[in-house]
Formats: sequence, C-alpha cells, structure tokens
Amino acid sequence: MPRPYSRAQALQNAAFLKELARTGNARDAARTLGLNRSMLTKRRNADPDFAQRWEGALALAAAALADTNVSPDDARLVRSKGRLQLRATRARHIDTAAEQAFLRALTATANVRLAASAAGFAHSSFYARARRHPGFAREMRLALAVGAERLEMALLESGLPEANVHDQWRHNDPPPIEPMTVQQAMLLVAWNDRRQKELVNPAFGPKRGESNAAWKDRCAKEYRVAWLLDEEERRLVSYAQLEWRRGGRRAEWEPMTPDEDLREAVKAVRGRT
Repeated sequence: MPRPYSRAQALQNAAFLKELARTGNARDAARTLGLNRSMLTKRRNADPDFAQRWEGALALAAAALADTNVSPDDARLVRSKGRLQLRATRARHIDTAAEQAFLRALTATANVRLAASAAGFAHSSFYARARRHPGFAREMRLALAVGAERLEMALLESGLPEANVHDQWRHNDPPPIEPMTVQQAMLLVAWNDRRQKELVNPAFGPKRGESNAAWKDRCAKEYRVAWLLDEEERRLVSYAQLEWRRGGRRAEWEPMTPDEDLREAVKAVRGRT
C-alpha cells in the first residue's frame, strides 16, 4: 500500500491530472505547474489508483483533442504513441540576445543554472553551445571569473566597517532594559567581561592534557584574534570620526576627534565664566 498523501501532495496530483486532461502531455503539464515530472512518475508507479487516473486523464485529453481542428497559438497538436497531445512551442535556438542575457546574469551570480534560467533556457544547452563554439566557451569562462570575483569582493566589503550595511541600530533609540535585581546585573556584567577575556586574552599556561606545541598554537591563534579585534575597533573609530567631519551623525558612544575635544573644553570654560 502506498503512503497516504499529504494535503499539498493531494493538491499537486489533482492540479496535474487536470492539466494532463487538457493537454495529454505529462512533461508540459508538470512544467506548467512547476512540478518535477520524475516525482509524479514515481507516485504513478507506487500508487495504482493514481496510475489509473493518469491513464484516464490521457484518454480524456485524446478524445477532446480528436475533435480539435485548429491548435492554439501557443501549442501544436502532435500524435505520440497513438494518442493526440498538445506540445508547447518554444524557441530552442539560442541567439545572440540569449547569449548576452546568459553572460550578463553569469557575471552577477557565477551560477550557470541561475543564469540559464534567467535567459530562458536549460543550463545543458549553454554547456553544449560552449562545447561547439570555442569563442562562447571563452566568454563563459570570463563571465564566471568576473562573477566569482564580484561575489568575493561583495563578501569582503560587507564585513568592512565602511560597509554601512548593519549600522542602522547605532542611530536608533535603544530599547528599555528589562527590570532586574542588582545581583542579576552584576552577574551579567561579570559574565560579559569573562567572555571578552576568553576571546582576546591567551591562556598563561597549557590546559590539562594539552601539549606544549598545542598550547603555543592556541596562544598564537588567540593573539591573532585579539589583533584583528583591535584593528577592527581602530577602523571603526577612524570611520566614525571621518563621517563626523563630513557632517554625519555620530552615536553617543563613538569617540570624538581631538578638535571636537578642544571645542567641548572651550565651551565648558566659557560656561563657567
């Protein structure tokens, strides 16, 4: 006995059978609904009831198409295995416009399947074209290289302090702190302080069962992490100061430049007088 269908699977089967009864073409019916034809074929092989309804839909389609004298504009009427069916007419020729659309999408994604889908063809068609045409194969390699480099640069730039991708929270009002006791607040402060020290400070001795070489390697990695964190903090401060000079808005916790410190001191002195 086949496993019971879920609601989504039952709806897929019903929609597929309805489309199959209209066209008599299982491949085009599955493609129209965005379903995998092999998945439906496996269901037909495992479920005799679904297989019988499949054959019934094909018979209904053949009977309906036998009375059709003129095929629709977007399909052609053909006979397959003794039965009439509708086949969608699609342009199978990759022209220059399709090549350019594929290569343009390839430079943005570095993904052949996505680029081919954006151009409206199967990825195997472009692979076959690259095997037949050395010039197109060269352009395809160049487009892949450009796309991979653009993705790598975007990934690197997204982690820089100058990216301005995730810093909107600095200029918003912070949410209120949940009520807590003094003991809870001290525990949170101590836990955060210990976590920061564990991230940036190397251990002063090897752990139990740790060899001297492993301890030195761990200390070197922790020193590298500490150096990177310090470098990131310096770059954040430099960028914040640069934005402030350009007239940008600065968060309260960001440090001021020496000129701003001097102006604040002058204001304080004038205020006393």
